[in-house]
Amino acid sequence: MPAWRSISLWMDQLDEPLLPRPQLAQDLDLDVAIIGAGYTGLWTAYYLKRQAPQLNIAVIEAQTAGFGASGRNGGWLMGNLLGEDRLLAALSPQQRRASFDLLHGIPDEVANVIEREGIDCDYRKGGVLYCAARYPEQETSLRHYLDKLYAQGLNQDDYRWLNPEQLAQQIRLAKPYGGIYAPHCATIQPAKLVRGLARAVERLGVTLYENSPVTHWQSGSLQTAQASVRSRWIVPAVEGYSVTLPPLGRYQLPVQSLLVATEPLAESVWEEIGLSQGQAFSESSRQVTYGQRSMDNRLVFGARGGYQFASKLRHDFDLTRDEVELRRYLFGELFPQLKNVRISHSWGGNLGMSRHFKPHMLCDRRKGIALSGGYGGEGVGASNLGGRTLADLILERDSPLVHQPWVMPECGLEALRAWEPEPCRWLGYNAIIRSFVHEDQTLANPASAPWRRRMASRIAGFMEGFMH
Repeated sequence: MPAWRSISLWMDQLDEPLLPRPQLAQDLDLDVAIIGAGYTGLWTAYYLKRQAPQLNIAVIEAQTAGFGASGRNGGWLMGNLLGEDRLLAALSPQQRRASFDLLHGIPDEVANVIEREGIDCDYRKGGVLYCAARYPEQETSLRHYLDKLYAQGLNQDDYRWLNPEQLAQQIRLAKPYGGIYAPHCATIQPAKLVRGLARAVERLGVTLYENSPVTHWQSGSLQTAQASVRSRWIVPAVEGYSVTLPPLGRYQLPVQSLLVATEPLAESVWEEIGLSQGQAFSESSRQVTYGQRSMDNRLVFGARGGYQFASKLRHDFDLTRDEVELRRYLFGELFPQLKNVRISHSWGGNLGMSRHFKPHMLCDRRKGIALSGGYGGEGVGASNLGGRTLADLILERDSPLVHQPWVMPECGLEALRAWEPEPCRWLGYNAIIRSFVHEDQTLANPASAPWRRRMASRIAGFMEGFMH
């Protein structure tokens, strides 16, 4: 049995024995075969079985429930979808507001499920703080972002500006310039959610098979080392591991995000920092930082990782000293009192990035294939939306979920935009990341000349636009 407990802080905190469920060892004939026991696969199974109890559904997992990003992420349960502003731009104001409300309701929907199913996953809906906290350009970019949100019909009940004094009532930073508060976000213990959800679908009558990697899949069937499965519907719910199931790897780039967790901090330290209501927080830079105060009083903090040539998955998440110290530097700039704190855990995971950063929920009824992905690091909440949407698509339910601009009904995989071939994607991705790092280093240096600061930001902004 692999050392699943060492995957992340979250898996290490579980008080259950991580014993594998039985392997798939016999041929099956199913209504729905789901590949992957992460959030997307389990949410899809949950909503399908709740609405159509007669369906014969099985989830087939290569490792164990929570092995992938579902057991490794930063614990943000967001009422958002990556690129939602672009996706909703063509809608009428009324339609756009309804779509925003649908997205904002994701944390509450998850709260309803975990209460109904008795899943204790440290759920706290404290909102999220996007902070300008290291250099003044962050305030400018955040205010511009807020103006865009208001132009789309959102208001102060959704996103509101906090001046430094107001920000300090929630989080106390070394160099606060201000920030945005949004209530549509909760924090959770991710492994407790995915493991609890696995038990919930089993109670409903869904069978889970673990240690059963799928070696081949196509319309109507899949294969493992020991068994064949025939199924009316195949749901490949593998997100960052799409490269293991051709041809899905053409459409999903596996990138890594890396995290650290401190030892539990004294209450006196947290009185200096804040975050008393379970808020998520980020500082506004293209490094994509994210953090929360865990239920046992650790600072959990992550930042953008990397991409390996030819979409190679990263399997070794023993972070290097440089990877750990970059994250220590970033949170140490926000909270100087933590610069020398002991880091007890470091880990990372693979997540899926679609071309143009476009999430998708797709249903090919003719071939019996349904999938949801392209969450781009926001999958804790988006996967719940994806599971609900796939269930309605498969069951042909005419709900608001299936009429959203990220939904592709009656479409095959060919409707997705493929990534460029290598070496173009590796060169492009790394050039973009280097421009982000250069911008951050330039802006974080108070001695940088104004023209250098402007140039660094323009280059990084141009490169970011190229990705979209």
